[in-house]
Amino acid sequence: MATLAITLGEPAGIGPDIVACALQNPSTHRRIVIGCATTLEARAKQLGLTISLVPYGEKICDPSHVEVIDCPATEFVKAGVLNTANAPSVLQSLERAGHGALQGEFHAIVTAPVQKSVINDFGVPFSGHTEFFADIAKVPKVVMMLVAGSLRVALVTTHLPLAAVPSAITSQTITETLKITQADLQTHFGIENPRLAVLGLNPHAGEGGHLGREEIEIITPCLEQLKRQGFDLLGPLPADTAFQPLILDQVDAVVAQYHDQGLPVLKYAGFGEAVNVTLGLPFIRTSVDHGTALDLAGTGRAKTGSFSAAFELAATLASLKS
Repeated sequence: MATLAITLGEPAGIGPDIVACALQNPSTHRRIVIGCATTLEARAKQLGLTISLVPYGEKICDPSHVEVIDCPATEFVKAGVLNTANAPSVLQSLERAGHGALQGEFHAIVTAPVQKSVINDFGVPFSGHTEFFADIAKVPKVVMMLVAGSLRVALVTTHLPLAAVPSAITSQTITETLKITQADLQTHFGIENPRLAVLGLNPHAGEGGHLGREEIEIITPCLEQLKRQGFDLLGPLPADTAFQPLILDQVDAVVAQYHDQGLPVLKYAGFGEAVNVTLGLPFIRTSVDHGTALDLAGTGRAKTGSFSAAFELAATLASLKS
């Protein structure tokens, strides 16, 4: 049985909705909700759901009960209405989850979506869960990977303007990404010898230098060096033909050079069921593949597929690790 921390995310968004819905299903794993307990209970009631929260660490006699670490909101939370005053509650929940996972208190963290703008408007620089947990864990580099069924796509660069991507594609960033991806596929996913498909940056992977020289000058030399170190790599491949069964059946993950090169294909294949996994952390962290969807909060129309998939993947990875 794994112990999983679940953070509520932005209280005005659909985080409380999807968590409340998911908690209706029994689980063989221990679930610790971290966030505003009052908000979660109120949202469940708004959706016509029954939820039984007990303080963290209290003995549970009924399997329908769920433990909670309360991080109270500063002001009343109204579904769909952002309030910067409640940013501290969100940050507190993430800090508690991160430090608990670092100390081995939790086997994994499953995060509901946050509203980055609210935290930034509160005056705290915040670029996302990924970077936040990297700071807590004091690791210099993490990798974003999305999973949809058997398809796994990791990214060399993440949330950058397209114009800034070429200068960010360096031998160092590629090498670090591939090393972290291989290590976590081995450690967390139980894949002994991962094979990775690496995409080129330019159309047709540069067309022999006619459509760009990054493949010739940076990507290919980097891959050749890693191959000499024992990495099993395929590429650089043209992105427009890489996502086909002939190639995907041969590899354990695809490494894309930038966000919108790899993720549109993955999200088309499994949007609403895909999972965001942070590689390179000393603990397991999964999340949904969507945002806070303020317009759906409290309506009962929010889909829980991605959150359920994130929970199940976190539990599976935690079990494999143990």
